[in-house]
Amino acid sequence: MLKYTIERIITFIPMLIAISLIAFIISINAPGDPVERLSKAAGTEGSAEQQTGASKKIKQELRKKLGLDLPIFYIGISSIANSDTLYKIQDKYHKANLKALNHQSGNWKAVSNYYNSLLRLQDIFNKSNTSSYLNLEASNQFSFEINSLLETSNKEIINIKIEKMDSLLNLATNYSSIADINEHFNNVTTNYSKLESESTKWKNYIPAIHWYGSKNQYHLWLFGNGEERNGVIRGDFGISYIDGQEISTKIWDKLWISFILALISILIAYAISIPIGIISAYKKDSLADKGMSLILFILYSMPSFFVGILLLLAFANPDNLSWFPVSGIQDPSTFDPNWSVWEKFKHRAPYLVLPIITYTYGNFAFLSRIMRIGMIDIVSQDYIRTARAKGLGEKIVILKHALRNSLLPIITVFAAIFPMSIGGSVIIEVIFSIPGMGLEIFNAVLNYDYPMIITFFTLVGFLTMIGYLVSDILYALVDPRISYK
Repeated sequence: MLKYTIERIITFIPMLIAISLIAFIISINAPGDPVERLSKAAGTEGSAEQQTGASKKIKQELRKKLGLDLPIFYIGISSIANSDTLYKIQDKYHKANLKALNHQSGNWKAVSNYYNSLLRLQDIFNKSNTSSYLNLEASNQFSFEINSLLETSNKEIINIKIEKMDSLLNLATNYSSIADINEHFNNVTTNYSKLESESTKWKNYIPAIHWYGSKNQYHLWLFGNGEERNGVIRGDFGISYIDGQEISTKIWDKLWISFILALISILIAYAISIPIGIISAYKKDSLADKGMSLILFILYSMPSFFVGILLLLAFANPDNLSWFPVSGIQDPSTFDPNWSVWEKFKHRAPYLVLPIITYTYGNFAFLSRIMRIGMIDIVSQDYIRTARAKGLGEKIVILKHALRNSLLPIITVFAAIFPMSIGGSVIIEVIFSIPGMGLEIFNAVLNYDYPMIITFFTLVGFLTMIGYLVSDILYALVDPRISYK
């Protein structure tokens, strides 16, 4: 058994890597720019024209901290027409435009010259005193056209915008001041024409493999850099888009709350469902069996949010019975972190009664039916009839010979119930205002906080593997015919 357990734990490594890779793919393809989201959280949002040098520097530092200035993976597969340093372009819309232009032309050098000439034109235009030769409206329009060209790959639109910019420059009243801008604008038009005249589209069809080594986004995300980031392997899941805090500091304080609630509810559910299933199977088709089946079906059909609200209205309502607190897990005004474990338990117990009932009722209703079906199947087996024929008492036959084998179906279910209990806590924790993972994930979904969502995804995958391992070990404990060597 020990050897099997160690082997299974070792297999967790490639499975966790696979889970992390899927999570990483989801995170890099999620809508929105993480730097923009974090900049808004820091109060540095604004258009490109409005951003100060300080805000741009903050964004550059954020990109470096998040590793967005690195290639995505260890290797990259593209064509010889593509640049192997395109990942260095910070603006995601500029990057997408460059990819499209390069696909149309197949000549990265020409695309790069065109892009750089646009950036130089934008820079010289922003530094110049446009009021000396263009009115405010024309100046704003010219700046808008430059920004549009940096994000546009459609040939017709580009030609229209270049003609528009040319007409705006012709409106200039001071030709001596505009000479430098005109020169850079001519460079843009010249370099754009080379995209077509020097096109090498055939390069798009010749594959190329680029090796980036360990300096890539996935490696940084997984293993960290040993300085500011420690990587997912060491429990560092990145930065929250909501408040810019480290997820590792936010999640562990909340995870134990959801974990304990889920664990207690599972233990209670199994403790209740096993006896109910045994009684229902032993008294099959009796009035007691039919009555318990009816009650269990009613409980199982009732959604958890409905039961939670009913419990709050009935037992945490001053107009009815105010037996339990309405929300939270403790009273912040009286709770003392220095209390002993028993004192903390006594203080928090009233807060946990209604949530645990809401957690538990659906599980034990479901498990009871599985236990009943498994027991009915076992008691009809030949070895049970043989045990009865030998004169063994009915209690010994059921509890010693039939029970262990009938436990296999509900042990199988444990592998799915364990992670689902934590993942399914979202609605319950929102209803009871429990500061656990459920409420945190609910807020993360509403605010598109992808790192937090990906962290939850990874943890649920890990708990699923733990659940299956525990199930396999329990198989061998309850059924002597199962042996892992």
